This record gives sequence, C-alpha cells and structure tokens, in this order.
Amino acid sequence: QVQLVESGGGSVQPGGSLRLSCVVSGTLLSFNAMAWYRRAPGKQRELVASINLNRITTYADSVKGRFTISRDNAKNTVYLQMNSLQDEDTAVYYCNTVRGIWAWGQGTQVTVSS
Repeated sequence: QVQLVESGGGSVQPGGSLRLSCVVSGTLLSFNAMAWYRRAPGKQRELVASINLNRITTYADSVKGRFTISRDNAKNTVYLQMNSLQDEDTAVYYCNTVRGIWAWGQGTQVTVSS
C-alpha cells in the first residue's frame, strides 16, 4: 500500500520561502511522474507543479518562476521549493502522481500572512 507523507509547511510572511518534502513508501518513486497539488480554503484542489521520469517539470502559471519541483529517487522523496510566497499561496499542499492515483496523504499546511 502506497503512503504519502508531506512535511515542511508552516507560517511565513509574504516574500518568504518554504521547502516541502513528500516521502513515498510502498512503491518506487522512480517509476512515477509526480506532482504537487494544493487546496486553498473554499477552492478545489489544483495541480501546481509536476515532474516526469526525465525530470521535465511543468508549473501552474500562478507559481511559475517562484516554485521549483524536484525529486530524489534514491530517497523516494519529492520536493517543492517555494520562494516569494504570496497570500494566495495559502493552502494545504499534497503530493501524488500526476494522475492522483494514490490515496491522498494528510498534506502540509502553508500559511502566508503578514
């Protein structure tokens, strides 16, 4: 059974940075294209960044140039470096495959506020 454990969230001021981690267990990360998603209060979950097996990345327009997704297959871990955070980035962040096929983890809360 695949398990996803996200961490690294917190409360930061606008302009701050956070680095999220997602540890995958129960399968090999190297076989899967991965993504980070987020759900803001009152909104649906949205995909914000993805990385495929060749480490080609894509980003939602709202985070392009500020967020960087990466993967360490040896550690079975996916990362999301978030810089220049804005109030609109406040959300619970989750990782999953690009198709969201695994059971969702609990996510990690990111709060951006002055």
